[in-house]
Order: sequence, then structure tokens, then C-alpha cells
Amino acid sequence: MEQFNHSTPPVFPGTMKVNEQNHLEIGGIDTVALAEKYSTPLYIYDIDLIKSRINEFKSAFSTYKKETQVAYASKAFSSLALYQILAEEGVSLDVVSGGELYLAIKAGFPAEKIHFHGNNKSHQELVEALNANIGCIVVDNFTELDMINQLTTLHQKKMKVLIRVTPGIEAHTHEYITTGQADSKFGFDLSSGQAREAVELAQQHPYIDVIGLHAHIGSQIFETAGYEAVIERLMVNAKEWKKEVRFDLQVLNVGGGFGIRYTNEDQPLSIGEYALSIIKNVEQQAKNLELALPEIWIEPGRSIVGEAGTTIYTVGTEKTIPEIRKYISVDGGMADNIRPALYEAEYTGVLANKVYAPYDSKVSVAGKACESGDMLIWDLELPEVEQGDYLAVLSTGAYGYSMASNYNRLPRPAVVFVENQQDFLAIRRETYDDFMKLEQDIHRSV
Repeated sequence: MEQFNHSTPPVFPGTMKVNEQNHLEIGGIDTVALAEKYSTPLYIYDIDLIKSRINEFKSAFSTYKKETQVAYASKAFSSLALYQILAEEGVSLDVVSGGELYLAIKAGFPAEKIHFHGNNKSHQELVEALNANIGCIVVDNFTELDMINQLTTLHQKKMKVLIRVTPGIEAHTHEYITTGQADSKFGFDLSSGQAREAVELAQQHPYIDVIGLHAHIGSQIFETAGYEAVIERLMVNAKEWKKEVRFDLQVLNVGGGFGIRYTNEDQPLSIGEYALSIIKNVEQQAKNLELALPEIWIEPGRSIVGEAGTTIYTVGTEKTIPEIRKYISVDGGMADNIRPALYEAEYTGVLANKVYAPYDSKVSVAGKACESGDMLIWDLELPEVEQGDYLAVLSTGAYGYSMASNYNRLPRPAVVFVENQQDFLAIRRETYDDFMKLEQDIHRSV
């Protein structure tokens, strides 16, 4: 049998460690005990790590001479309990739907710190945003701008807006998560003059307060060049628009996309390195262009919750194809983590119940959905795997639960928060009975 020496173990983030029983531990709690208590698949979030990431962002941008806002991009993961924690930590919130807005309001999140994104906000969603008195709408297209004008005029309510710009800058990332290039469904194109037109038009509406510009160039970005380029491009244009249409750049939102570690091959920059580059370039451009320093807003999502999340699965069947591959199957897969099937995202994992047992096996981890593409991890080195073992897949905190589905009628997993040796059920596991709440029986009595 092929031998492995486990010379490069996974980098364990946050409070994750291996205890005396050789079990994976998070937040001071044995993950095997959590799996047995809550069943699997199970999302586990390290709340201490989430809070640490938030404090890193706040601290890194505190050196800037003007105001800054760290707005959590809730599309990465949202829940009532998480929104309550975020409110306590004093960050702002980026929502992209009426559903996320509804949940945030239910959580008691301060409405004035909510920013509403999205390329197809409905009339109803905009009404809900106005009624909630949220802090800002990030305008994505001319149709939306017209709707905001009509609604703010009808309700005689002022609304602060940012104009979302597609600056023609592509980040070094997967094509599905690149959003800054000219050919994008998001925002007003800069090169064709649409962005300038949007700024000019929005400023003519009496109840719309145009406070700045927004751009988001992609996700899982491991360098600063893209941020530097977008800062220069937006501020140069802001200088021109100041002369031409009296635009005052009060806020510059450079989006998110800060990379995280999924596997040992990933080498993301520190939060401080991203922040230092952004601050330095905004200050330099303001000086060169003789502009007043704008506020800096950022929208981290994955970089706050990604590494804080771990998914625990129970190993089921195995299949060995001689001289080709050994498959092991787990009780989840693309229904709770679509990213590997959607854009070939890579993960690593360990056996939570025997982390540092001898590594003498190489397996490919298959999900249980009826799709050949339901593969979580290819060629993962592990100890000898047995039915009933617990596989922990690391860094699943972003775009796991938020993109989960009931494909094959699989119930969505439970979500547990852990902190200081305490566990809290944040979202209960779906049941078969939950499916029936939406179903209609054609044989029901009239």
C-alpha cells in the first residue's frame, strides 16, 4: 500500500486543535461529541474566530484619517444569531435581498447600518428598504435608479445611495466570481460613460443623496494590485465628475473579496496587508488629485466567516477501483456545499475522531447526491477510513449553508455555534415534516 508521512498537516484556524483523545476540537468542545449530539452533516462555527476577524478588520482600518465602515457581506452566511453577534460587534451589514433584510430587522440589527445590494431589486424590496429606514442603497442600474426616484418622491423620504461601478478590472479568480470586468451583470460600466451618466442623473433627484461610489472586483483575491487599480480609476473619475457635474466623493467602497485559506496551497495576505495597501492608495490618490479624503467602506464576508466554519460528516460506504481510485461517501455533499461542483472549489479535511492516526490512505470524498459531479474532495490523504468515522471538512463557513438546497430531498443540516466551551444551536436541522409545510395535497377536501 502507498505510504504517507503526513508531513504537511492542515493549518488549523482559530480555536481548532487536537485534544488528548486525538479528536478535533473547536471552541473547547470535542467535535465528535457535537456530531453525536446534533447528528451529521453539521456546520460548526467558531464564534471566537469570527469576532477576531472582525476586530482585525476594524483595527487594520483604524489608522485611516477619516471614517471607515466594515460591512459584513451576509450572502456568505446569514442567520438570526449571527446578525445579533455582528450587531454586538459594531459592524455594518450588506444585504442582497428582502429575505436578508427581513432577517436582519428581526435580529434587531440597526437599520441605519444596513446597505442594500443586488442587480435586480424588486419594487417590493425597495419599499421594504425605505420603510425600514436603512442606511444606504447601492444602485446597480438605470431601472433601479428610476424606481428609487419614484418611491422616495412618493414617500418623501431621503435615501443615501452609492453608485455601483464596473471599472473594467478583473481579479485573478474564477470566472464565476469575477465581477469587476466591463462585461458583467453588475453595476454601471465606466468605460462607456454609463457610470458618469448615473451619477449625474441621480444627483438631479431631490430625494436621492449620492454619497459615493462602489466597486467589487471579485472574490478570493490574494493580491492588492486589483484594489490599487480600482481606487485609482474611481478617484480619477471622481475628480473629473467633480468638475463636470459637481459630484462630491464622500464614500469610496472598494468591496470585499479578501482571500482565505482553504488548503495548504492557499497563501492569502494578512488583513493588515490588504488594509495598508487600500489606505495608502486612497491617501495618495487624494493628494495627487487634490480631493478631500473620502470615507473607506469595505465588505468582507468570506474572510470573516469562511475559516470559522467546519462541516462534520459521517462516513458511509466505500468503493475501490483497483489501480485507479478509492472513493468514500459521506452523508452530505453538494446539497450542503455546492462550491466544488459549481466552480471546482478545493477543500481539505481530517478524520475528526482520529486526526493524527497514521496517514496510510488516499481517498476521494463523494457526496450522497445522485450526481456524478457530487465530489467534495479529490485525493485526500487520511488515516485508514472506516464506516462511521467523522470527516471534518475545513473552511466551509462561507457559501455552505447560504447556498444549501434540498436536492434529492435532503434536509439542510443544523448549524451550531461554539465559544468558550459552550455550544449553541443557531439553526436547527430540517426534518421531513418541514418539507410538508409547503406542499399541497391534490386530494385534500374542498
